[in-house]
This record gives sequence, C-alpha cells and structure tokens, in this order.
Amino acid sequence: MAKMVVVTGGVVSSLGKGIAAASLGLLLKQRGLRVTLQKLDPYLNIDPGTMSPFQHGEVFVTDDGAETDLDLGHYERFTGIAVTRSHNVTAGQVYDAILSKERRGDYLGRTVQVIPHVTDEIKKRIHSLRLATQADVHIVEIGGTVGDIESLPFLEAVRQLKLEHRRDVLFVHVTLVPFIKAAGEMKTKPTQHSVKELREIGIQPDILLCRCDRPLFCNLPTEAVIDANDVGSIYEVPVVFRHGGLDALVVRELSLAAGELDLKAWEGFVSRILNPTRQAVVGLVGKYTHVRDAYKSIIEAFVHAGAAHAARVELRWIEGEEIEQKGAAAYLNDLDGIVVPGGFGERGIEGKILAARFARERGIPYLGLCLGMQVATIEFARAVAGWAQANSSEFDPSTPQKVIDLLSEQSDVTEKGGTMRLGAYRCALKEGSLAARAYGKLETEERHRHRYEFNNKYAAQLQSRGLVLSGKCVGRELVEIIELPDHPWFLAVQFHPELKSRPHEPHPLFVDFVRAALERRRARLGHDDFVPAQDPATAEADATDTGLHVPESPVAGPSATAPRPR
Repeated sequence: MAKMVVVTGGVVSSLGKGIAAASLGLLLKQRGLRVTLQKLDPYLNIDPGTMSPFQHGEVFVTDDGAETDLDLGHYERFTGIAVTRSHNVTAGQVYDAILSKERRGDYLGRTVQVIPHVTDEIKKRIHSLRLATQADVHIVEIGGTVGDIESLPFLEAVRQLKLEHRRDVLFVHVTLVPFIKAAGEMKTKPTQHSVKELREIGIQPDILLCRCDRPLFCNLPTEAVIDANDVGSIYEVPVVFRHGGLDALVVRELSLAAGELDLKAWEGFVSRILNPTRQAVVGLVGKYTHVRDAYKSIIEAFVHAGAAHAARVELRWIEGEEIEQKGAAAYLNDLDGIVVPGGFGERGIEGKILAARFARERGIPYLGLCLGMQVATIEFARAVAGWAQANSSEFDPSTPQKVIDLLSEQSDVTEKGGTMRLGAYRCALKEGSLAARAYGKLETEERHRHRYEFNNKYAAQLQSRGLVLSGKCVGRELVEIIELPDHPWFLAVQFHPELKSRPHEPHPLFVDFVRAALERRRARLGHDDFVPAQDPATAEADATDTGLHVPESPVAGPSATAPRPR
C-alpha cells in the first residue's frame, strides 16, 4: 500500500487544510516522490455544482468534467498534477452508492449500517485512487472540523486504515492557537481540546500544524509541532513548512526513500511575487465579489501572470449592480484592464454589459470568461449590430435576437446537478488572431462549465460588423472565442482558462492580458512602476487626521457571510 498522510482540522474552519495538504504534496514531490491528493467532503451534496458561491466558493472543474471542491485547485497549482473526479469524495456520493446497492439487493438482506458499510465505501474510494495513481504518498484531506457530526464516518474510516496499515498512515492535524490581546498571551486550550476530541475518536495525531508562533504540548514531541504562521502569500507556505521540517518528519516517520529537496524554482517564483517591480490595476466586475473564494482560480491566475511580468496585479472588486446604479465611468475609468468572470442568473447582468461596452469604446483591455464572453457578445449585438433587444435566452426568453442560447443538448435536461457542458474540450484557433498569438499555437484544450452558448444563427451577421470568431470547438461549430481586431486587447472565451493556470506555467491568455494592461498603464501614467501600498496602521492614522475613509483592501478584504440573492 502507498504511504498515507491524513490531514484533519480543528477548533475552527478555514484554517488552511487545503493549502497545508497541497504544500506538503509539493515538498514531497520535490523530493522525487510520486504524490496524489484526495479531498473527502462530509456534506450530503453529490458535488458542489449546485451550491451557491456565497456558501461554498468556487467550483473547480477537472478535465474529466467533475465539479469539485476549490481545494483541488490548490492541489493542481502546487503540485502540477491534474486531478480527476476520483480525487474528490463527498458523503453524498458515498450514501448514494450505498443506497443504490441496497435497492439492487446487493446486501442480500443484511442491515445496512454506518459501520461497516459506509466506512467500507469510503475506504474503497481511497484505495481505488491509490491503485489508479500508483503514488508513493497518498495525502487525504478530510473537510470540516473535528467534532462535526457529519465527518465522523470519514474519521472512523481513516482510523480503521491506521489499524490495518499501522506503519503506513500518518495523521497531521491543523489547528489554531489564538492570541488573546487583552491578556497579551496565546492560548493552547482550544488545540488541547481539539486533540482530545480526536483521541476520543481513536486517532492520535502524529504532527500538529499550529497557526501560532511558539510550540505547545499535546502529548507529542516538540519537533512534531510545527508553526503555520500567517504569510503574505499562500505560495510561501511550502517554504515555511520546509523550515519547520515538515517534509523531513513525514519522510522519516513513514520510512520513505526520498531524495534531497529542491525548491529553487519555487522560491524564485515566490520571490517574484513578493518583490514586484511593476503593477497594474484590473477591475473584476462580478456578482459574488463579497466572497473572494468564488473567484479563487482567477485570483491565482493573476498572481501567476503577474509574476511572469515581475508585476503585481491589483484586483479591484466591482459588483455589476453597482455599475447599473452609478454608471461604468464611476468604477472603471482609471483601470488598466477589465475582467468579467463566469456566473449564473440575471442579477447584475446589465452592469456587466455596460462594463464590456466601456472597455470596447475606451480601448481598455478586456478579458471575458464564460459569462464574460456572453455579455460581450450581447453588448456588441446591441451597440454595433443595432439589435437593441439582443440578449441571452437565460435572461430574456422572449428576446427577438437570442445571440446567446441554450445548447441544443440541454433542451431536454431537467436536473441541475452535473448536467452542464463540463470538462476539457479541444479548441481550434484562427490563424493570425489575437488568441493564436497569445497561445503561440493553433489548437488548445480548455475546461468548460456552462449551459448557454453563442448562437451560430447570428454568426455571419455579427462577423460582417467586425466581430472575430477566433476559436471553435474541434469537431463541432460551437464558438469558443470572440475578439475585436481594432482594439488594443479585447478577447472573451466561453471556457475557464483560469482553471489551468499554474505557478510555473501561467495561462497564456492571462499573461498576454496583463502585458496589455501594463502597456495601458504606461500610456496612461507614463510608467508602470510598482508603488507599495501604504501600511494599514499609517493609513488609519492619516485617515483619522484627515477624516478620510480607509477603503477595504481590494485584494484580501473580509468575506461577507450574509446570504445574498443569486
């Protein structure tokens, strides 16, 4: 059996188990080991595809068309290993499989119980991925927080695996050691209780990753308690863990035959992130902007593309509804580029259409992603082709010009989950187009997640007015990319290129878009030099003196927790 590292979390959620698992995966891979990562999610949904972004954040789509947890995006970005639907297991999938077997009579009249049937199904899915990947190390992250009732079957399953393969399973527990400002000291009691709860389940953590700056005691050797301090970039975490000795400890405890760690390329990438010489400001016009995790892969794609240009890309978060209320100029006038990302539903759509128009008319670089391609098409049809009522049938089923319409194969679909056009499809690029120049080739493969598509009924008329259809699905006539030739940089795609961006392989469309944004900044300001942000404490003091309001950080502000309309 492959060696297994199980990552759990305690005290509170959102401590960074996914980043921890991905960082460990990177460290072990850079020591010459074959690594795979798997996320076990305790929720009863089959997958996150039908969840609201306000509750779950981004849905990460794999090449084989699975809608998965956003942590799988971290796995791919850190390790460079493509994941599949087997890498994300939910309680919904487990119970669905068991109940289907029960209805078929597979259990031959036996009583179906959590133990052994649910735990056996979980272990089966873990073993199946191990056999498929032939990895040396299998990292399993269990979602949620220790103490959640829904995660108990998953914890019991990995407890059994430890009993069955005692020398091959290692438990890593990510926990919080809060600093109490009034007392001026850190408190270890929450972590002690979290470890106590794990031990009551029958699991003794071998390593603690503590969000703190000093060691603590929980029946573990001091070397197995590793600081996981806050850092400026998630890409620093592997370096922090290396200094804490995490990879060496895992290699020793699991008796792995590993080589020396080589992080030179990764450290070079981190250095470019932390020490930019240039900068650009890009506006992201969306509808879930109060929840940054809804756009996680886009954020990271801009980190990768910015590093490729030794630049920091500052994202300015703009709600489509705000543009509808106050106009595009109020929010977009001083930007170096505009991005309209994917989304569902009509809320804020007219604001996104206005953003596409502002970019087209003012010569501002524009990148449309999925829905962003659809609103750019609608805007062009209305303003250039003269079809004032042009729209998507998703937003206005009675529009006389459905320039965006439901895919033909979607017309009889009634269920929502897992029924969109999902996964990777090949795309042929038009020679000499902006897309072909950016990719540096005439064919690519990208991941999709949508029901609506460019309506080819209007293709000839829109092309006659200047719209270039520069990418089409191989084997079908589905339009994948549109662009404008008489514009500094205007390109929109039906797919999600952000899902395939990597630190060492930034996506070419993002790289070229950032190049265009930097050029606009130089033309607009006379330079694109990086200017460090003012220290928040100083800014707050200055604001107190002048009566000015300090705006929320455009990159990492707090997430809203209140539900919003879809």
